[in-house]
Formats: sequence, structure tokens, C-alpha cells
Amino acid sequence: MSKSKKSSFLNKAPQFWERRGPTSLALWPLSKVYGWLNQGLDLLSELNLARRKPQAVPIIIVGNIRVGGTGKTPIVIALAERLARMGWQPGIISRGYGAAASNAPRQVKSDSNPSEVGDEPVLIAKRTHNQFPIWVHPKRTLSIQSLLKQDPSVNVIISDDGLQHRSLLRWPAREGGRDIELVVRDQRGEGNGFLLPAGPLREPASRERDATLMTGSALPSSHINEYYLGRRAFMLISQLGTPYQLNNPSNTQSLSSIADTYIPNKITAVAAIGNPQRFFDDLLKQGVASKCIGLADHASYTPEFFSAIHAECILITEKDAVKCTSIQDERIWVVPMSLEIPNILAEWLQSILQRPDPNQYTL
Repeated sequence: MSKSKKSSFLNKAPQFWERRGPTSLALWPLSKVYGWLNQGLDLLSELNLARRKPQAVPIIIVGNIRVGGTGKTPIVIALAERLARMGWQPGIISRGYGAAASNAPRQVKSDSNPSEVGDEPVLIAKRTHNQFPIWVHPKRTLSIQSLLKQDPSVNVIISDDGLQHRSLLRWPAREGGRDIELVVRDQRGEGNGFLLPAGPLREPASRERDATLMTGSALPSSHINEYYLGRRAFMLISQLGTPYQLNNPSNTQSLSSIADTYIPNKITAVAAIGNPQRFFDDLLKQGVASKCIGLADHASYTPEFFSAIHAECILITEKDAVKCTSIQDERIWVVPMSLEIPNILAEWLQSILQRPDPNQYTL
């Protein structure tokens, strides 16, 4: 099996994860074992026998309990930009999914190779114009050390994923600390509610976290900024921007223009993200009907892949675009997506980050 096919297989969510049925029920005993193992590991982590120390600056973890993407990266970008406007100096760490193996953390810039550092960190660097230091490594504590050593002025770190990263010791805000754990949830919710492998969950949905961030149409508007599963919840509304041509970013055209120029069967939308259907639905809401090709999260692209698509206009996400820099196809247009951090969420974050460092009172 080739690397690309293997990656596609490992990142493709099975349909039985969405609802309970014979397959998920047959796998349920394995889910129980998985849950017990995680409970044991959590207990060992809480005992902190290795005497791990909290980090010198507050950590904001943006993660999900569901396997696969739920829209974390746009939130990381929006958080960093909003915190900067509030006077903070954020840094960003990431595992760098799909990155080449490396013994030491790597710093990411907008011109970094996605195959070496991961597609999402490169997207963050491009969207923020290298405004924030970004480091990647599977061991997030090592990334934090490298980041703070090179940029000691950083006073808050945003972790793209990492809720289940036990070696990253933190003192969550709910315990009077300054570290914040945010669970991102999209319209798919928790699927059938089972843990792996019977369902899509890495941990129980009821596990205590500081807040839930709802993306897309995860909850009715009546629930915005209220509570979900006993924790504070905020709704984040995404917005598609003006598409630009992949090989000529200065050339732009609106989504309405694309809808008026091409008939639907001459438009193809392609997405290799955690939830491709959300991208396709967002396009349709903007009046762009198209053929849709949903690929596994983090899938790679080749010129031959696009050449085989019979369309006059091909729409891709910015996450896909960072992997297509060497592809010269005038039909490809990149559709940016952004979101704003609600004021009520920004104010809540500010109130926590301004707390005195609890570590200085720890014996």
C-alpha cells in the first residue's frame, strides 16, 4: 500500500461511527477496554510521579475529543490575532501532523515545506504573515522550550490540538489556574457517542473541560454563549472570503461571480480536511453548486489528480492550497475561510489569563 493510500485509509471516518448499529455494538467491548486504559493513564498522569513542572506561561489548548478535524486551525488563527490585539504576545505549537520525523522541534514559516512540518502549521504561518512564532514536534513540551528560548517575550501559548497530550502538565482555569482547555465541536457532534474503535471519541464527551467552541451549525442560535454538557459554550460563525487563483493570488473573483460564470456541472469543489462536507455546504449556502470530491484529512495532491478532473473551475480550501504550490493549473481557485472571536469569549479569556501565576504559590 502506498503512503498516500495508507494515509487516506487511516484518516477516513467509517460510517458506523455516526450511529449505533451492529458493527459499533460488536466493537463496544473494545471501546470499554480503551476507556479503562485511558482512565489508568489519566490516573498516572494526575499522580505526576515524573515530577513534571507546569509551563512558565499560560497554555490555551484548542482540541477536540472526536477523531479527525473539527475546525481547530481557523480558531487558532483567530485566537492568536485577537489576543495580539488585546496586548498579548502569543506563540503557537502544533504536533505537525504528516510532518517528517525529527528529533528536535522545528520552527515554521510561511515558506516551510508542508511535508516537513505539516500542512496546518504552514497555513497558520501564511494566514498570519509570520506574525507569531510557530513550532512543531510530537512532544509539545519540547516545542514550548524551543519557542520560549527563541522568543522569550511570548506570554501565552496556543496549542493546536493536545487535549490528550498527558506529558503537557497544566493547571486548568477551572482549578484557579491560567491554562485553558477548549473543545471544538462541529455539526457532526459526538457521532454514536462511543469511544474508539466503536465510535469516533478519544475520550468521554462528559469529561470536564473549561469551554466548548461550537463551529458551523453545531447548535441552534438560542444556545449561543450558554452551556453544553455542563460547560461554558461559545458559537463561532465562519465566513467564506473572496476566492483567489492558486497560481496568481492577486487575481480574485467573488463566489457570486463564480456561480454566475460557470454552470454547476463545470465546477468541482475539492477538500482534504476533517469534515469536507462542511466546506461543500458553505459553498452551497453562498449559491455555488458543484460536484464535490471529499478526501481524507491531510491527503496530498499531484498535478495528475487535478488533470483528471473535468471542470472549468476547481475550488479548494486554503489548507489544501499549501500543498499545491508546485501545481500550475489556472482552473484552481482557493476559497479562504475565517471567523471572529466573540467579545464575550475574548473577555472570558482575558479574565483568566490575567490571573496571578498559581505556580509561584506551589511548594
